[in-house]
Order: sequence, then C-alpha cells, then structure tokens
Amino acid sequence: MKHGGVPNAVTSFVAVLVFLQCSCLSAEVVTCSGIVPMVYRNDKISITDFGGVGDGRTSNTKAFREAIYRIDHLRRRGGTLLYIPPGVYLTESFNLTSRMTLYLARGAVIKATQDTANWPLVAPLPSYGRGRERPGGRYMSFIHGDGLHDVIITGENGTIDGQGDVWWNMWRRRTLQFTRPNLVEFKDSRGIIISNVIFKNSPFWNIHPVYCSNVVIRYVTILAPADSPNTDGIDPDSSSHVCIEDSYISTGDDLVAVKSGWDEYGIAYGRPSNDITIRRITGSSPFAGIAVGSETSGGVTNVLAEHITLYNSGIGIHLKTNIGRGGIIRNITVSDVFMENMRKGIKIAGDVGDHPDENYNPNALPVMKHIRIKNVWGEKVLQAGVIQGLKNSPFTDICLANINLRGSSGPRNVPWKCSDVSGGASQVSPSPCAELISRSQTGACSIPF
Repeated sequence: MKHGGVPNAVTSFVAVLVFLQCSCLSAEVVTCSGIVPMVYRNDKISITDFGGVGDGRTSNTKAFREAIYRIDHLRRRGGTLLYIPPGVYLTESFNLTSRMTLYLARGAVIKATQDTANWPLVAPLPSYGRGRERPGGRYMSFIHGDGLHDVIITGENGTIDGQGDVWWNMWRRRTLQFTRPNLVEFKDSRGIIISNVIFKNSPFWNIHPVYCSNVVIRYVTILAPADSPNTDGIDPDSSSHVCIEDSYISTGDDLVAVKSGWDEYGIAYGRPSNDITIRRITGSSPFAGIAVGSETSGGVTNVLAEHITLYNSGIGIHLKTNIGRGGIIRNITVSDVFMENMRKGIKIAGDVGDHPDENYNPNALPVMKHIRIKNVWGEKVLQAGVIQGLKNSPFTDICLANINLRGSSGPRNVPWKCSDVSGGASQVSPSPCAELISRSQTGACSIPF
C-alpha cells in the first residue's frame, strides 16, 4: 500500500471499539453505546487518493470535495471510510454526506483556512430567525452536514483545528458581517457518532447538532483559550436522544449547553430538546460547566447530567432563560458533581440572555419546574447559589439534596440568593434560602430523591 493509504489498523478499529464498549458494560459502567451503533465500512479510501497533501500549506479543498463526491455518488454498500493519514491538511469548509466515516489517524490535522472573505454563507436557522450574532445569514460551519444519516467522525485522536483567532479578532473589533462559523454542525440529521477526535480553536461553537436525533459524542477533547468568545463546547439544539460522555472540554464559554431556539422564532418553530444525557465530563470555563439555555423557546425536557468534574470556572450548574423566551424547562437532573475554584456553584435564573430583535413577546414567559440537583461537592466556591425566578412565572419544584459548597477559606461563602422560587432542600450547606427550606417536606418536592 502506498504511503498515506488506508492502513490495516483502520480495518480492525471498529471491532476494537465495540470490544471496549462491551468491556465497559460488563464492568457496569453506563454508556451511550446503544443509541447509535458503530458501523464497519468495507469500502475505504484515503484523502491522498484524491491529491491530498499534508504539508500544512497546500490547499486540500478540492481533494476533500472530490473524495466526498465519490462517496456520495458511488454509494457503496455499507458506506465508505475516508482516511486522513498523519499530516496537516489545510482546507476550506466542506460538506459531509450520509453513510460515511471521516477517520483521522494519530498525527492527522484537518486545519481550516483563514480566508474569511471567501467563506460560504448559509441561511439562518428558522428557530433563531437570524444569525446568532449578526442579522441575516451565517457562515457555514467548517465541517457541515445537512439532512444526513449514518455519519461518523472518529479516529486515533487526530485534530480538527478551526484556526479561530482571526474570527475572534473580527468579533472583538466588531467587524463581523455575519455570524461566525461553528467548527462542526449537523442539521436535520440522525445517527451521528463523534468520538476519539480533538477539536480546537473553533471560530464559534464547537459541536452543534441542531434539529437532530440519535447523536453520540464521546471520548472527545475540545480546546479553546479561556478568552476566546462564545466557543461553547457542545450545544445540542432542538435535538433529541443525544448522549455526551467521557470527554474533556476547556473553552471560552459553556462546556455543554442545551438549547432549543430563540424567542418568537423558537416558539414558532416549536422543536424541543429532549432526552439529553451528559456524563463523565471534565473541564473548565470562565462561564458555565453544565448549562441549559439561555435559548430555550422550544422547550427543554428530560436532561440528565451526572459525574461532572469542574474547576477554575465561572458557574458550575447554570439553568438560564428570559422573558420573551416562552418554552418549558422541566425534568432536569444534575447529580454527582465536584467543582473547585468557582465563582458560583449553582445558578438558576430567568433574566439571562439577549433578544434577536424588538419583536419578542414580553408576555411569553418561560416555565421552569421539576429541577433536581443532588450530590454536589464544591471547594473554593465564592457564592453557593442564586435562584431567581420571574414574578409572573415563579420557578417551582426546585429540589436540592446533599450539596456542600465550601468557600475559599473554609465552609463560609456568600449566602444563597433567591426570589420567586419554591421547592425543597435537604442536607444543603451553606443553608439555602428560606423559600426552599420551608417547603422541604411537601409532596411537591420529594426529598430525598
């Protein structure tokens, strides 16, 4: 086989991964493996077969587009694996296709060009009504998939590098014409696996499944400088049956943020995020570790986040919405969290986030209820918690149990701050606000749970 071709190691990779998944299951470690099956591809091609050159200087845009055109039009039985050998492959943005695996070898880097002037534009998401940052369209994600099924991005911890600093500087100088591109976005797609890849320096959000179902993201590393603007790690958006696990994330914004549309546009589109699992995530961020919102106009239900480790961050657990959002946030459970050196441990608020325009309905009030946060330990937490509901839509059934958030010099820290909230608390230190304590034994909030 010529240099850069598909190695025999790829042939056995899927079988090895399945074995590891079975081993984890036998050890009683809960995993996402059943949501989307890992698919073996008999047909394998290499980017070098299409003229790809991994010298970090040569443009590989034509090679990527021709390789994916071949996969899309030949449609081999079982799909095709596109192998990226070691090297640095500079390219413009490109679209994936269904029934394909993008496989990055160890030492392989797919690097985005910084030619922003020729970056393609796509239409705004209907649940947002406009670009998230600027009116009008938005720049297409670096790696993009629209209306796809059965797509895998995996490998041997190769890297997808967005070279986002040019975009961050445009944002800082306020010279952006349209909303910055995500690093990877799947839209209206299903059966997606992203695993064993390093994502770094995204221009905007890193991984964005929107209007998707059956998505597994695991064993990934996501990196961006702490001062890089809006570089969220993973944002499931109006999507269902999404599982995110066993990953390290250190970025300039929320590590994981569940979303579902923006104000009147999200209400009209009406697609919620539901059945989202987040587990065994470690990381740091100047903003939030695990977040819901603030764009939640389609609703967010049935979210489980567990076994989370956070450090050197702004807020550990952040549930956020705003007047004009509408939408119901309910059945959210966060458990088994350790955090260290945080500004706030827990924040649940109804006054967070901006609006797309002046046409939002001030009477579209969000509903927040059935929230369970338990088994949380924090060291060096400046303020334990803030829970601020809305006067005309109080947050209800907010339940806290077995939470210990210690200050920077021992158990003392800034007291809880609460308003327009009801629920219960059990074994919470420092003692939470009276609105929770006084209702700790009511049937509406069963503690312990």
